[in-house]
Parts: sequence; structure tokens; C-alpha cells
Amino acid sequence: MNNDQHIYQSGEYLENNPDWHQSDSQWKAKHIGSILKNNGLSPKTIAELGCGSGAILRALQKRFPSDVGFLGYDISPQAIELAKVHENDRMYFHCQDITHNLPTQQDVLLLIDVFEHVEDYFGLLRKIRKAAKYCVFHIPIDMYALAVLLNYQMVAREAYGHLHYFSKSTALKSLEECGYKILDWRYTKPGWELPPEGKVNATKARLLKYPRMLLFRISPELAARTLGGCSILVLAKPE
Repeated sequence: MNNDQHIYQSGEYLENNPDWHQSDSQWKAKHIGSILKNNGLSPKTIAELGCGSGAILRALQKRFPSDVGFLGYDISPQAIELAKVHENDRMYFHCQDITHNLPTQQDVLLLIDVFEHVEDYFGLLRKIRKAAKYCVFHIPIDMYALAVLLNYQMVAREAYGHLHYFSKSTALKSLEECGYKILDWRYTKPGWELPPEGKVNATKARLLKYPRMLLFRISPELAARTLGGCSILVLAKPE
């Protein structure tokens, strides 16, 4: 078993994150639906790699027409056990590493807060290019000035299993270098739009909420680089 897979298959990740981030699902689904709609995409099939508890796909199913099909894949048996609760005749979940057996090409493939967890994320991104016509990525921006000063990367590593830390520029460049054409991207603001997780994060989030909001209104780029609290949502087309 690869080191980057162990915490997901052993149950360690579920122990550290008991709800598997289900509380974030409506917020993420709203942003995913928005970027697809704004780019004129009306997919008939949507798959998610690293679907976790399946809550994002379930939230998306409520937003899309009833003829849209959904597939969720995760390597964690604990996550898939949670996701199975959401299954219906248009939504199925599989405990499977799709890089070893790519599914039939989907209209859209989602990787929502995923490839920062994968040891060889370049290899992953290259392998999945044939799995979908379009991909949507949500990528946390862990590399910002305050995070470096406070050693926040170690919190992200120990609590959430992040192995790689991105700025906006390095995230987008990584996608391009792996063969994706960036069609659209935008900042999201989980640092002050979502409830914080964990005591350390809660304290930091309360102290930084309003400075982050104010600076983001002045300059999103400066806010993301200095005070953080941002992620990026990216719509890309495999080339």
C-alpha cells in the first residue's frame, strides 16, 4: 500500500475527520454548478474521483435535471460505506482506484480537494485525462505568507493529509504541464465562508475572518498570497 493511501484505507482519515467534510458539500456543489453553467456546460454524466462521503454528488444531483447520471469513486472503504447511503438509480459509488481501470469517458470529472493528497499527483493528472471531456478541480491554496510564518503546512499535513502545497500560480501551472487547457478559474473563500474544523483552525479563523474579508475586497490576489483562506476552482479540458 502506498504511504499516501494508507490513512484513507486504514480508517485514520475518518478518525481525524469524522463527517468526511459533509458539511462543506452544499457550498462546493453551488460553486461547481456555477462554473459549469457559466461556461455553457450541461453534462449528462458527472463522476467524482475521491468522492469521500458522496455528499457533493448528492447535492449536485438535487441541482441538475433528473436524467443526469452520477458516479463516485474513492479508495477508502469507510468513505464508500458513508456514500452508499446516497445511492439511487442515477447515482452509484465504487471503492476503486480508477487510475488502474478508467471508466467510460464521462462528460465531467470532479477532483474536489484531491490531488494535494496524492504522492505522484502529476502521474494521477496524466492518467485521468481520458476519463472525461472536462474536469473541475478545487485546490486549496496552502502556500501563502502567513501560513509559512505559522508553519500551517504541518497542520494541513497532519490533520488533512496534504502532501503538496500550492499557490494559485503553481496549481494552474501544474494542470497545464499535465496536459489540461484552463478554460475558467476563480477564487473560492472557505477560510471565512465555511465553519472552521478543529480547535486550532477555529481560533485562527476567528482572528483572521474580517482581515481576510477586507483584504480580499481590496485585492483577491494579495489576500490569497498573504492572509490566505482561499482555494481555487478550475474548469479545464484535457488536451
